[in-house]
Amino acid sequence: MAVHASALVMKLPIVVAMLTLSAVCLHCTQVAPLPGRSDAVVGSLGVPAPGSAPVTRPVSASTSTAGLLREINLRNDMVPRGTHGRKVVRPMTPRYITIHSTQNYSADAARHSLALKRGALRSPKRRGGNRIGYLIWHFTVDDKVAIQHMPVTEQGEHADFDGPGNRLSIGIEMCEHRGSSRDATIERTAKLTAKLMHERGIPLSRVVPHYHWPRRGKSPANKNCPHYLMDNGRPGTKWRWFLGRVDYHYKRAFQQTVVAR
Repeated sequence: MAVHASALVMKLPIVVAMLTLSAVCLHCTQVAPLPGRSDAVVGSLGVPAPGSAPVTRPVSASTSTAGLLREINLRNDMVPRGTHGRKVVRPMTPRYITIHSTQNYSADAARHSLALKRGALRSPKRRGGNRIGYLIWHFTVDDKVAIQHMPVTEQGEHADFDGPGNRLSIGIEMCEHRGSSRDATIERTAKLTAKLMHERGIPLSRVVPHYHWPRRGKSPANKNCPHYLMDNGRPGTKWRWFLGRVDYHYKRAFQQTVVAR
């Protein structure tokens, strides 16, 4: 079919504009979403396709994970192998994470670390009790830092003597020295716990208080510890709240997804 020259001239600006728009779109680059908005997979021109289900896709957790690590502020200050609490090395495949509070109102994480390295934290060695004559655990946390004292693949002496709490769990002590922020210490502990869960494949159901492990020969057998996360000496509302904080940080760092809205 013939096309009049005048009609072609009239349509030419429209064609040029469409080609220009196509060229611009071919060179679009992804930008970060606006504050408070989620990135999303959407339909044409930023509008979800009618009747389509929300689209989810994983987001790289590297940024969130790195952010979590910065927030934990983890330092290594190991008790030397073969000395004091590590004079006997017992291998461990951790299946639990045990949370304690120090009930020491004069020492932060650094002072506890120094005491462990000097062998200052003693406990009577006895059959069915402490196996090495020293106390030792894996991490101490305060409101500014978390310090690691021994590998998580070694058994500590922090829970229940020769029981499963020592043989199978990573021990974390929360400081409560005067002038520190208890809230900040708890939050840092929850973040560290989430990190360890991810690294060691430990489920939230196996994050337990020291109370969880009965101590043979002690009365009461189950210790009120961490005391400020117990209700009347046993796990209750406060402990469930703490597990909720651990779960929040775990999902924030390791299970993020983007949902189109």
